Amino acid sequence: METPAAASPGTGPARPASAAPVAVTARVPGCSTAAAPAPVLHTVSTSMEPVPGTPFGVAITADGRWAFVALTGSGSVGVFRVRGPGVPALARQVATGEQLLGEALTRDGRYLLAADAGGGAAVISVSRAESGGPGALLGTLGGESIDGAIEVAVSPDGRFAFVSLEDTASIAVFNLQRALVRGFGPSDFVGTIPVGLAPVGLAVSPDGRWLYATSEIAGQVPKAARSGRLVPREVPQPVQGTQGTLTVISLRRAENDPAGSVVSTVLAGCSPVRVIASADGSVVWVTARESDHLLGFSATRLLTDPAHSLVASVEVGEAPVGLALADHGTRIVVADSNRFQASGASSSLAVVNVPAALAGRPALIGYLPAGGFPREMALEPDGTTLLVANFMSQQLEAVGVAGLP
Repeated sequence: METPAAASPGTGPARPASAAPVAVTARVPGCSTAAAPAPVLHTVSTSMEPVPGTPFGVAITADGRWAFVALTGSGSVGVFRVRGPGVPALARQVATGEQLLGEALTRDGRYLLAADAGGGAAVISVSRAESGGPGALLGTLGGESIDGAIEVAVSPDGRFAFVSLEDTASIAVFNLQRALVRGFGPSDFVGTIPVGLAPVGLAVSPDGRWLYATSEIAGQVPKAARSGRLVPREVPQPVQGTQGTLTVISLRRAENDPAGSVVSTVLAGCSPVRVIASADGSVVWVTARESDHLLGFSATRLLTDPAHSLVASVEVGEAPVGLALADHGTRIVVADSNRFQASGASSSLAVVNVPAALAGRPALIGYLPAGGFPREMALEPDGTTLLVANFMSQQLEAVGVAGLP
């Protein structure tokens, strides 16, 4: 489980844009703790600074001036002033009184949402958090049956919020616009989307049509859902083994009919925990934590031919969690958490060549240093610096991704 213990274009020399997936199908990996060998990338600059708490989610404003870090355990969001290369400076903390985890900014930049492990999601005014003004915490999206929240996503128009509930087999849907206009209350809750067991990762497609969700353990997937039809699904039951799933959800259908919004579900390795989409929306990338793999799925095939949608599989380090695109989408940085302290393994950041991965060629370029349990990350808008939350060592790390090989 993911519950805590105690894409912008880059800069630098232009590289070819990531190619469309080749017409092959990769094999879904089994479970493994075998990290792939690769050199240490000594030429890439990294720096780390301690933070007051265990950092989890990271979000950066579109103007690149501020970063928000969920400080799990301290009941607050750290507001960091970005000051050029290196680790941003902590300006203040916004107290929430809750255990905040994954984060997401609305597209207009006005609100920060942070998943609340004891409920749904805290909603914070970005302008008040930046200025230090009173009342930055506007309210919390939740309900009596909402518990175990871990990640959050927002519709492109900012009207709805989606929260993965790791302790259940569902994703909660909230009417964010109603909460902001009428005040936060039970009527904000729209319903739940049934997915696999222990859902974690969430990502909205660039065109705003689809919501991608990972579940650590697969459930029974109805034939109609596998074929792409929009049908209601019952709460899934566990199946033998630890294979998890990637689910494609119609975002607009989820806003009005959450139970009937699932489009397709595919196996995605052992314990898939995070998901992102390429900038052009053609590839959906997933970290399979207990397979030690980064997986790439064709977004088109997820809709038309789910059984053959896996088009890239790259072995990385131990227990990968967070991931981020860099260098014009030609590189992916993967947080190898080593959260279970596998024998002979260590935490690291794996750097993957995207075009090579999609062409079925060796794609792991090498590793960068990380603190204890690197968990989530965000790329600064100018593409030069990647911020990484090192959960266990209580550090925020800055990686100079403009220098990636």
